[in-house]
Amino acid sequence: MSYQQPPRRPGQGGRAPGHGGPPPRQSRKPEYHNTRMLPLPGNDDAPPQRRQDGYGPPQRRQGPPDDYRRPPMGDEGYPPPRPPRPKRRPRWGRRIGIFLLVLLVLLGGGWLWMDTSLNRVEALTDYPGRPAAASGTNWLIVGSDSRDGLTDEEKAKLTTGDTGGKRTDTIMIAHIPDNDTPPTLLSLPRDSNVDIPGHDRQKINAAFSLGDAPLLVKTVEGATGLRIDHYAEISFGGFAGIVDAIGGVEMDIPEEMHDTKTGATIPAGHQKLDGTQALAFVRMRYSSSTPRSDLDRVVNQRKFIGALAGAIASPGTLLNPFDVFPLIGEITDALTIDEGDHLHNLAGLGFAMSGISDGSTVSTTVPVTDSSAKNWDETKSGQLFDALRNDTPIPADAIVK
Repeated sequence: MSYQQPPRRPGQGGRAPGHGGPPPRQSRKPEYHNTRMLPLPGNDDAPPQRRQDGYGPPQRRQGPPDDYRRPPMGDEGYPPPRPPRPKRRPRWGRRIGIFLLVLLVLLGGGWLWMDTSLNRVEALTDYPGRPAAASGTNWLIVGSDSRDGLTDEEKAKLTTGDTGGKRTDTIMIAHIPDNDTPPTLLSLPRDSNVDIPGHDRQKINAAFSLGDAPLLVKTVEGATGLRIDHYAEISFGGFAGIVDAIGGVEMDIPEEMHDTKTGATIPAGHQKLDGTQALAFVRMRYSSSTPRSDLDRVVNQRKFIGALAGAIASPGTLLNPFDVFPLIGEITDALTIDEGDHLHNLAGLGFAMSGISDGSTVSTTVPVTDSSAKNWDETKSGQLFDALRNDTPIPADAIVK
């Protein structure tokens, strides 16, 4: 029987092991003719390298493929510009909300600062026999002729003179009703003879010099039977400063006014009065244009207060920071109010008095017996005070222009 060689296995050379032949030949290294060969990382120009052990395909670069790693080139070899990002629409609602919040904080802070900066005095005190609270709200408004704080130059400019002490050039009651009855601004002539508690019967303006605000309030309450709820006082310099802070007040002067005592002159015609002219206008009684002396003066005082309140409450003033901020500074320095009063009380008073210009606020004087204004007409003045106490219309014959 002849010997037959077993078949070779793939990749195996020589004779099969265990048959006495030579050992099988080692397999040759595999060839990878179609494998892609890439340069080494960091050197694109270097020739491709094989593995050091000689086996397997050439090493590939680590990282993402070339088409993800390299941006497409433009015409000049640079990457094309990125497309512009879409513009965000402005968030107007958010901006308006932030603006309103900041504005509210500023207004609130300014309001609080102004309220705490006002001068205060204990003017309203309780005492036996004080009139009971009735309908509406009553303000006692006082114009003081005090020269305190004025320099010699300011006294000469304002023609205040150099009278010592502190008296009242102006005494008014502002009544704000609780119903739809018109508000009332009532003047009390300064030469009126009334009973001053503890000082017998004297002119009403003496009460202020004898006992300051508390005695004046007590005197007015006793003479009128009206309970005073709020108190406001302003001096010569403060009054002129407020007028100048809003740039003056427009007034119609029917005829030239010349005060023979102070020498102040105001020409006739429609004009804007500055602080000095306004002070001369509300104080003037020694003039041919004021034949009734103090009765004509209180009419001019109410007329000017109405114009001043209207100018302050106008949008042109309140919305103009160049007017409103100087005005706030002057008001805090010029006004003195009761300890229990606040800024919102003054705001209500101002809006009520602004109606004098258009006739929606009643402007009157306590009825008197003659032009000297020393004695009140008991019947008519009683009707007037009863109407204010009960928030009813004032009888026509009790209104004095």
